[in-house]
Amino acid sequence: MCATKVRDESVLSEPPLTELDRTDRALLKLLQKDASLSNVALAALVHLSPPACLRRVERLRQAGLIQRTVALLDPKALGAGMVVLIGVVLDRSTPDSFAAFEKAAARISGCMECHVVTGEFDYFMLVRTRDSESFNQLHAEQLLYLPGVRQIRSFMGLKQVLSTTQLPL
Repeated sequence: MCATKVRDESVLSEPPLTELDRTDRALLKLLQKDASLSNVALAALVHLSPPACLRRVERLRQAGLIQRTVALLDPKALGAGMVVLIGVVLDRSTPDSFAAFEKAAARISGCMECHVVTGEFDYFMLVRTRDSESFNQLHAEQLLYLPGVRQIRSFMGLKQVLSTTQLPL
């Protein structure tokens, strides 16, 4: 009886990602600009075959370089055209006070980002709202009730000069 040799698929796969080459960078740049590109179109732009391109993109996903694919919406068209940066100072700098604040901040309506920072403030939050009246309501109903807050300073955006989701590569 003849034994059938099973092909080892791992031999055909790409090596683990250790550093980005020119093609990986090109793929990431293109996907940051337009993640709706088909695999065939993407492959043509980086001069790869579609199967090789698909393997590369999957490898970038598995390495955690592509976290997720999303649709970027127009905030103004959806009633969230006003951006407000909020500086927050906590009354205590303890792990428990930071944890309580972070848990509560994640539930603030329109909160797009929240960062622990150095300097005068403990946190900066980026909040989107419809207008100054809706921000005033958000302030009165939610921001004033954040746990452990000593001080909140709000900075309303007057004009967006730059906003991007593209990381430099």
